[in-house]
Amino acid sequence: MSLAKEIQKRRTFGIISHPDAGKTTLTEKLLLFGGAIQTAGAVKSNKIKKGATSDFMEIERQRGISVATSVMGFKYRGRKINILDTPGHKDFAEDTYRTLTAVDSAIVVIDVAKGVEEQTEKLVSVCKMRKTPIIVFVNKLDREGKDAMELLDEIEGKLELNVVPLSWPIGMGQRFQGVYNIYEQKLVLFRPHGKQNESEETIEFDNLDDPDLEKYVGEEAAAELREEVEMVTTVYPDFDQDAYMRGEINPVFFGSAINNFGVKEMLDCFVDIAPNPLPRPTEERMVKPTEDQFAGFVFKIHANMDPKHRDRIAFMRVCSGKFERNTNYLHVRQERKMKFANPTSFMASKKSVIDEAFPGDVVGLYDSGNFKIGDTLTGGEVLHFKGIPSFSPEQFRYVDNADPLKQKQMVKGLAQLMDEGVAQLFTRQSNNRRIIGTVGALQFDVIQYRLKHEYGASVTFEPLNLHKACWVTAEDDKKLQEFLKRRRADLAKDLAGNWVYLAQSAYALQMVRDAHPGVEFHFTSEF
Repeated sequence: MSLAKEIQKRRTFGIISHPDAGKTTLTEKLLLFGGAIQTAGAVKSNKIKKGATSDFMEIERQRGISVATSVMGFKYRGRKINILDTPGHKDFAEDTYRTLTAVDSAIVVIDVAKGVEEQTEKLVSVCKMRKTPIIVFVNKLDREGKDAMELLDEIEGKLELNVVPLSWPIGMGQRFQGVYNIYEQKLVLFRPHGKQNESEETIEFDNLDDPDLEKYVGEEAAAELREEVEMVTTVYPDFDQDAYMRGEINPVFFGSAINNFGVKEMLDCFVDIAPNPLPRPTEERMVKPTEDQFAGFVFKIHANMDPKHRDRIAFMRVCSGKFERNTNYLHVRQERKMKFANPTSFMASKKSVIDEAFPGDVVGLYDSGNFKIGDTLTGGEVLHFKGIPSFSPEQFRYVDNADPLKQKQMVKGLAQLMDEGVAQLFTRQSNNRRIIGTVGALQFDVIQYRLKHEYGASVTFEPLNLHKACWVTAEDDKKLQEFLKRRRADLAKDLAGNWVYLAQSAYALQMVRDAHPGVEFHFTSEF
């Protein structure tokens, strides 16, 4: 099949939300529709050992939250759908922000009872900055929540989205009877806990004034539905696919992911309207998916996908051309050719070796330490993809080995976990103590847990009051050496051996910058 046809078949999107809005549950239902899995895992129940398909790390199963982005692919209606399920918790936002560089569109999940929450606002603002097309899925309609009209106002106000409802709920909570699919003009009736092999009861109504409507939902609900649908179709603009692709309007769907309801309506519409793989900017030029030459970038690294095999996998988004197994590609940063014998595709933690991949696909590359987040692979051209964020840590702890017999395991484990980009490791020059810096406090629990269960190393943390870690450089080496000499007590080195200044406070940082005008202070390690 030609490259152009393969590109037309692909849809790559991320699912984002505040924690506990039902994002991972929605991902599972999409996988069920694609036939990629046969049974859904129970995310919340600790009694059931399966866990959600996309939450494959043990700590995720225990806590019922996602702490790492999962990559899953499935086929649906002749399309290849790639889902990236992201962490919702703010302490893991860095992983989510990076993942959003690898998607072409996004689905935002909102809890009908809680409405728009803080983390949703932050993630949507990142999507809008990139003009990423967004679909909104209002979840948990089987529970009592906010009025649908009120919720649309909140989405428009807080998220600054221009909403276009493409489905509308009939009641809510105990009165929830189904949704009217405005996009296809179909009434879909609700049955609690509908199984995958039972199709939803779908009745087509070209005209809601049809008196048969009362037979299905009752007089009161029918009157309410007619009134509300007339109101939303009058107040809100008609759906325009081009405007959606430009990020100017945002379709809204209502449903209940846990009960598998309203999900298919959204998926069917998504497959029709969502963008194919889009061009990607590099420092050198814009890379189009239809180009013959392969290009892709690494947006995530995960150590110990399978703890038994100690494997480390770099997740690469294919941006142009065709990626092929056992073919030499240029690793731009290292300026050397590499080929891959076992590139993999993912269904959560299940992996299968692939021979080829196309724009929009996410490929797992087995990695022995060659990759960093943001690295580019190409057919030979030197390209540097833009917009992959790296954050300066905001929380710091000394890390100490609690088991001297496991020093080797601790050092190896720390190095591998740091490569994932979830935290930074610094060695203080005055006392040689290791310091871990993260964006959020929950990361320390994850690091401690994973060191113990994946590497057999036990560590303890000691609080450390720091304001910022800043990488320092200077064009004049004498000025740098003078700075290093005078500020030795506050210096550390990162894993790559770069100098880092540990600022005690915002005031101290400003004083030091004023005192050393020839030294540059960088707030990300990618300077």
